[in-house]
Amino acid sequence: MRPIRRLPDHLVNQIAAGEVVERPASALKELLENSLDAGADKIAVDLAQGGIKLIRVTDNGGGIAADDLPLALDRHATSKIASLDDLEQVDTLGFRGEGLASIASVSRLTLISRPRDAAHAHQILAIDGRLHPVEPAAHAPGTSVEAVDLYFNTPARRKFLKSDNTEYAHCAAVFERIALARPDVEFILRHNGKVVWRLPQQSRAERVAALLGQDFIQASLPVDNVAGPLQLAGFIADPTFSKASRDDQYFYVNGRFVREKTAQHALRQAYRDVLHHERFPAYVLFLTIDPAAVDVNVHPTKIEVRFRESQAIHQFLFHSLNKTLSGSAGNRAEALADAPGQTVSAAAPAFAARAAMPPARGQVYVQQSMPLSVGAEAQTVYHKLFAGVREEERALAPAIDLGSTGLSQPALPPSDDGIPPLGFALAQLHGVYILSQCQDGLIVVDMHAAHERIVYEQLKSALDQEGIPTQPLLLPVSFGASAQEVATVEEHKEGLMRLGLELAALSPTQIAIRAVPLWLKDGNAVDLARAVLADVREFGLTRVMTERRNELLATMACHGAVRANRQLTLTEMNALLRDMEATERSGQCNHGRPTWSRLTMKQLDELFMRGQ
Repeated sequence: MRPIRRLPDHLVNQIAAGEVVERPASALKELLENSLDAGADKIAVDLAQGGIKLIRVTDNGGGIAADDLPLALDRHATSKIASLDDLEQVDTLGFRGEGLASIASVSRLTLISRPRDAAHAHQILAIDGRLHPVEPAAHAPGTSVEAVDLYFNTPARRKFLKSDNTEYAHCAAVFERIALARPDVEFILRHNGKVVWRLPQQSRAERVAALLGQDFIQASLPVDNVAGPLQLAGFIADPTFSKASRDDQYFYVNGRFVREKTAQHALRQAYRDVLHHERFPAYVLFLTIDPAAVDVNVHPTKIEVRFRESQAIHQFLFHSLNKTLSGSAGNRAEALADAPGQTVSAAAPAFAARAAMPPARGQVYVQQSMPLSVGAEAQTVYHKLFAGVREEERALAPAIDLGSTGLSQPALPPSDDGIPPLGFALAQLHGVYILSQCQDGLIVVDMHAAHERIVYEQLKSALDQEGIPTQPLLLPVSFGASAQEVATVEEHKEGLMRLGLELAALSPTQIAIRAVPLWLKDGNAVDLARAVLADVREFGLTRVMTERRNELLATMACHGAVRANRQLTLTEMNALLRDMEATERSGQCNHGRPTWSRLTMKQLDELFMRGQ
């Protein structure tokens, strides 16, 4: 048995680096937090090769005295706490004193600093954790930290880093999270010499709009609620602005970006009655709380916290958001009703429909009389117009834009006299349901749910064979993308082609859609691409194509299915019915809801008490 021995300091630092500096983004986070804690209001970030080759953070903060430079690179040396009492009420972003030491142990690090009252700057170098003597240097008041060749001395660890684009995407995400929290600070981000972000000092709304887009601000509701020592401020997006992933969810506690289960549950509960369970709300929220009431010393990366009174925090968050969301519908509907000439966004169909309705007060609706003979005449006309279509459909199902499954064996057998099981379409009800006359009664079909199942089965069958066929777009569609989305496209281009998506990165912030799956050509190409990229980024292409394949295809099918309020022709409605009859499991959509229901003649007779 080996004897117990004390590990060398250098090895201890490298072990700590494995927790604190998981990737370049982790190192960037530590350096940015140090700059903010130093009181900087101007911070410049330079990255090369996604931060693997170079991370440089320059600020105009308070600086570090020459005598303290070696201590700054020593483990558990910090100016931010001095006692247990300080630890129990931390009001800075950093406090452990591990960040710089950990980065220095796995890179070639240069630290240059000049306090505001010093005549000139000094620098210290650390290579593979070994410190060089402090030397004079040229630098404006403030500090620069430069880390070169991350993990150069631990090649096994470096092999776990992803591509430059992916690592840059993680760095950009860290930069944006911190920049969102501090609109009072000017930030610059450069990657491989090119300026990616130049953010001046600005208001919170301006900073949110700059980083998340004007569409987020326009669809957002401001939050500003105070209850005793608790304050919640920021913006929550209207439910109609929901996302397919959690990308646009930013929650801060005392300026620190965190992921905390109590808060996440409260936010989900607030949106529960207004948001579909597969969609995610978007928000930027800042919770201010007494530092003594929250424990930030939970995780090495400080991304997790623990509230001392979690139930009270949950109630405060839930009621703050619930109140804001409850007031949003009425306020927006009133605004639309007051300005009927205003263009109504397609993102708010419920409000638009309400605004378009005539006022109920003082309104009189009159039904004109209609001779009974008209009913018989209409039936005759309908028969003349569509009798031929019905005869053709009895022989074969027409292939139209809604698509055809290509399945030879019908899932629902026809009746003895050749009438299809789901009958023939009569009309479309409120743009949502298809009414069909079958052999013994009335069939009501949820057209979106039914078409969703059909497309889902088509996608599954195609992917099991040669891959999903594509439909090239006459004009490619481009959209603004995050760095993570661009990196995902560049890494998984061929795998995305198997899913029927041909995507190309036009720039660090733009993606072009050149082809979409054949059966989804009428859907929203941008929403489809974002949903697929979110799934691939979160779970990896291998898992998406194997264990999560059906979940992804269900999401894709939902984007390609006919939407409510789309007016279908009689031929299209009948084609959908025929495809349902030929599709396995067509009685339920991908989410388990029924796609159609039958009212028999007996049930209809009972409703009207016929024969009683």
